[in-house]
Amino acid sequence: MEPILATAPLRISFVGGGTDFPHYFGRHGGAVLSATIDHTARVRLVPRSDRQVRIRSLDLGHLVEYHLEEGPEYDGVMDLPKAAIARMRVESGLDVDIESDAPPGSGLGGSSALVTACVAALAMLTDRWLDRAELARLAYGIERDDLGIAGGWQDQFAAAFGGCNLLEFGTDGAVVVAPLALSDDELAELRSHLLLCYTGHVRTGLGLIHDQIRMYEDGREDTIVGMKQLHAMAFEMRDELESGHLDRLGPLLRQAFENKKLMNPHITRGTPIERLFEVAEDAGASGGKICGAGGGGYLLLACRLEAQPAVRDELERLGGQFADFAFRRGGAEARWGDRVWRPA
Repeated sequence: MEPILATAPLRISFVGGGTDFPHYFGRHGGAVLSATIDHTARVRLVPRSDRQVRIRSLDLGHLVEYHLEEGPEYDGVMDLPKAAIARMRVESGLDVDIESDAPPGSGLGGSSALVTACVAALAMLTDRWLDRAELARLAYGIERDDLGIAGGWQDQFAAAFGGCNLLEFGTDGAVVVAPLALSDDELAELRSHLLLCYTGHVRTGLGLIHDQIRMYEDGREDTIVGMKQLHAMAFEMRDELESGHLDRLGPLLRQAFENKKLMNPHITRGTPIERLFEVAEDAGASGGKICGAGGGGYLLLACRLEAQPAVRDELERLGGQFADFAFRRGGAEARWGDRVWRPA
């Protein structure tokens, strides 16, 4: 039998991360500016004639097997596809292979892209048609509600919709996905001013998101100020990018990073991130920010073309690894032979 092949894109978040958490946007609204890239999470699904489930990670080498009658054990090993299969009420066995272009905890929304790709593949298998908002909310429910993984809303909506978008989160739970008015040439020009650098390691299990929520709920002034400024900056950066003011990109990314540290002062603790930013700016970068909640992962740097070789050399000397990427407009999709499943 032919396999179902599903993909969902990873994303770069420019500004606003943290304001997409319900504890914040439920009171104030929230906004995130992000863009999906050509790094993806991929799922290969083959139906079986029995009720055995076999899930394999091609990246990490993990393999889990269980019978649908018994259900899976949620033990931290490939829990996302396990939970997606349970939520989608699959009735027959499956062989599932998963892989991703980014390591766990890298800050590019890889976990949410993976669960979104899993839902797309399972929706095609079960002939369940969803629009993109339904796909995003279903992926969110699996990750946040079923598995209790702390996080916001932005990653699932980015993976489901694709593109360069301002994501607005209303106090009533409504989400508006507004694509930026940028042509393909303008997106390519924006890309040419950016560098994506992996710091070489990720610290997981630090509880950074739980700390951030706790500090907000405790009324910590700097946390609240940082979040409100990140919220406003999402609109400011949208306006600057749509106006073609790429000279403002670096300073805004640096400002976003400083506000993120106000929101949660622990995001760089125990990492080389501050040193990497200092070296990058000395070498010619105009600004940058950390991707994701912190603890390591990728740095996004704004840098003029003529300064990029020097920035690369200096950060590679300190262990940084640069990733090539391009912006990608398309969101999650699945294919089964000649059939293509794309949410409306």
